Parts: sequence; structure tokens; C-alpha cells
Amino acid sequence: MGLSKQLSGELKQESANTKKILERVPEDKLSWKPHEKSMSMGRLAHHVAELPIWIIRIFEADDFDFVQMPKPVTPTSTKQIMEEYEKTWAKAIQLLETTTDEYLETTWKLKRDGQTLWEAPRRVLIRNFINHLIHHRGQLTVYLRLQDVPLPGLYGPTADER
Repeated sequence: MGLSKQLSGELKQESANTKKILERVPEDKLSWKPHEKSMSMGRLAHHVAELPIWIIRIFEADDFDFVQMPKPVTPTSTKQIMEEYEKTWAKAIQLLETTTDEYLETTWKLKRDGQTLWEAPRRVLIRNFINHLIHHRGQLTVYLRLQDVPLPGLYGPTADER
């Protein structure tokens, strides 16, 4: 199995796990924060839903400059979060399913105001963005636990499923 198929398979698995978490976000708690420096639950959930945009960006151009970054979205409904999830994750998976391993070895750059911050093969950056979304999804599970929302199993059962 080639690298592109491995990465798309992994993203499919993480997509299913992510959907289980996002579906649990209570609409009446979108503005809740565990700490004043934290993102709100709604902002964090939307960020998890949108994170595969970075995989999409890796396919759209040979670089991305942070000056192009849109303002963060603070959703007003769980429907808005799930719509972002459906759109973004499906496109990222489709791009990985249809690419070649050779393309994944080509270089991509992350810039800020024209200065290169990070340069690596696309496969390395895709792996990093998958790790990044898992990190934020983990944060979201803590938010949900603090609001007594039962958690689904992702890689095995949770205390709520025993």
C-alpha cells in the first residue's frame, strides 16, 4: 500500500472519530471556556472541524502565507460546525485518495509575510496536521468531560461506555 492510501485511510479513521466528538458538542455551551485564555467550546469545535483545510492548502499551492489567513470562525450553532466538518474533511480525504506518492514527496512551504517558516515534503506536513487535529480533538474531549457530556470511545471504550 502506498503512502497516499495509508494517509487517506488514517484520515478516514480520524474523520469518523472526530465526527463522534463533534456530534456531542452541546449548542448551549458554545461560548463556554474552561479558562479565560482558552478558546470557547464552539471556537475549538469549529477549529477541529476545519483543520483539514491545511491538507487542502498543501494541494492547492506550493506554499501558504499566514497573511492570507482568514479570521477564526466562532460558530453560532452546532449545525455550522457539522457543515464545516462535512465539507472540509471530505475534500481532504478525496485529495489524499487521488494523489500520488511522488507528489507527497514534493516540497511545501509555510510562510509569514513572505518569510519561510517551515519547509518540508508534503507527506511530513500532512502527518503534522493530522497530529495537530488529534491534539485539538483531545482538548475538546476535556471540554466535554468538564461539562459532563458522555464521551464516545475513539481508540477503545471510555468510562461512559462501560
